[in-house]
Amino acid sequence: MNTLTSTDYPQPQSGDIPRYSGLPTFFRLPFGAQIASLDIGVVGVPWDGGTTNRAGTRHGPRELRNASSLVRRVHPVTYQSPYDLARVGDLGDVQVNPVDVQDSLARIENYYRTLYQQQVMPLTAGGDHLTTLPILRALGREQPVGMIHFDAHSDTNDTYFGGERFTHGTPFRRAVEEGVLDPQRTVQIGIRGALFSEHDHVWARANGITIIPMEQVTQEGMQTVMERARAIVGMEPTYISFDIDVLDPVYAPGTGTPEIGGMTTLQAQHGVRLLQGLNLVGADVVEVAPPFDQGNLTSMTGATMMFELLCQLAGAHHRRMTSTGAMR
Repeated sequence: MNTLTSTDYPQPQSGDIPRYSGLPTFFRLPFGAQIASLDIGVVGVPWDGGTTNRAGTRHGPRELRNASSLVRRVHPVTYQSPYDLARVGDLGDVQVNPVDVQDSLARIENYYRTLYQQQVMPLTAGGDHLTTLPILRALGREQPVGMIHFDAHSDTNDTYFGGERFTHGTPFRRAVEEGVLDPQRTVQIGIRGALFSEHDHVWARANGITIIPMEQVTQEGMQTVMERARAIVGMEPTYISFDIDVLDPVYAPGTGTPEIGGMTTLQAQHGVRLLQGLNLVGADVVEVAPPFDQGNLTSMTGATMMFELLCQLAGAHHRRMTSTGAMR
């Protein structure tokens, strides 16, 4: 059994060093650590090859790194630090191809397949939402994963522009078709906004995906909604995908497809905090588009939500290691 303790784990840069100094990394963590030395790898995917209208999410990871310097090391509610529960490091960015969608999909999948083989849980900063498809391909190849998906949009459309099957509006339809995402264990929370057609959600519901519209979130409350989501995904491997446009644009204007009537930041934090105890295998924050941001508000919000997700991933890792009596 490995005798490492939390004091041996990578830690954020000291608070005595000004936050605006030095090279920016996610949460001021060590950069470029060896994959095998980590339990959780924070990764940027600077890519918006699946965007159908307002591009700019390729700049998301860089600004999320900058904004994450404002996030301190201890969670304000649990008083726990994720860096004491798991070995976390900034692994840099996936090398994508900005002019070739299929090449980028293959590169992203190969990168995350390496993380999976090394038993490193990924926390990803996107990138548009097509980014999640190759991640699911890597994590769900042997066994399809479940997913709790915070978003304004279902992203289960079939094609765009006369037959294009790979856009940020289609990733979860492709993931279900490819057998890497279990639709019976997929919950989409916060869905809202006008549709292309009254049939837009028919395929998702017919295949077992649970859609919880924003109106239902408001009526029932986040506690009830998350209890239902937890019951649906159960204790099998589950991925969390957080599209920043689940938030009302007053909280996150820097995104490509904003929809009014969304969550508050506090609702979103409560939703993520209620993930505690699940068998999590990875998470992402996507669709942060800095060119449309105001005062870096969206980047700061996205970085804070990444920290909330990091705390949940670290807790899931710690529980698994404690239950098996092993340490990586």
